[in-house]
Amino acid sequence: MIIVTGGSGKVGRACVKDLMERGYKVASVDMTRPAGLSNPPKPTDVVFSRLDITDFGQVMAAFSGINERVSGKIDGIVHLGAIASPGEAADHIIFDVNMKSTYNVFEAARRLGIRNVVWASSETVYGVPYPKGPEYVPVDEEIVTCEWSYSLSKLLGEKMAEQYCRWDPETKIIGLRLSNVQEPQDYANFESYQADARTRHFNLWTYIDARDAAQAIRLSLEARLTGCHVFGIANSNSLMRRPNDELLDEVFPGTPRKRRLEPNESLISIDKARRVLGYNPEYDYRFE
Repeated sequence: MIIVTGGSGKVGRACVKDLMERGYKVASVDMTRPAGLSNPPKPTDVVFSRLDITDFGQVMAAFSGINERVSGKIDGIVHLGAIASPGEAADHIIFDVNMKSTYNVFEAARRLGIRNVVWASSETVYGVPYPKGPEYVPVDEEIVTCEWSYSLSKLLGEKMAEQYCRWDPETKIIGLRLSNVQEPQDYANFESYQADARTRHFNLWTYIDARDAAQAIRLSLEARLTGCHVFGIANSNSLMRRPNDELLDEVFPGTPRKRRLEPNESLISIDKARRVLGYNPEYDYRFE
């Protein structure tokens, strides 16, 4: 069984669907009931339990078993539950919720011998919203530049994962620095971004389709790795028609290029995820 925290969110819904379609038994834990869940549930419904992941006792109890809903061997944890973006709450609330919940998940997994954890870090660790421009492009996993309490909570989660994996070398914790999550209906907005490069410059015009985020999560669960690993996860293309060099020269002049840029490639590097996980985005947006 795979337990998904935050399974009712954008990435959570796609993750649960992706895993269930591939034969995994999945339990979703969240404060919010997933949309479409019937009463009584159909065989195709996700198993759901309400859980406050900022409460360590609740996390330990849920990971240990919830009657027939969470039972048997737990093969992995997908930790997506969090305050999902900067500004959704006061800074100290975001930091408190995200740090506490990540600690609770990592610690409960350690105590229960669950050695396969995948969790949502964030593109904001690269320096979003880039007040002085990106350090270089494409940005990659070597960059750690936090501008908000939100991104700080994500970076410290990565550092915490390193120590948990040091304590138990057989543990695998993979952090995915997800770009701005888009669902299929969100693509209708892309045309409105074209007239002004600054409309979406805050994250270098990148995005991640929720379904491709789900792919990255599944590949991470299945990866035969140990230790702590961090991967940038985005789609392979920009959401802009204009070429990257033109956009950068207008909005972030003087930005160093690590190599020659393709006109519309993602400025979040996904090279490591491709090489190590076999990640290959399937839902890149295509302009007509």
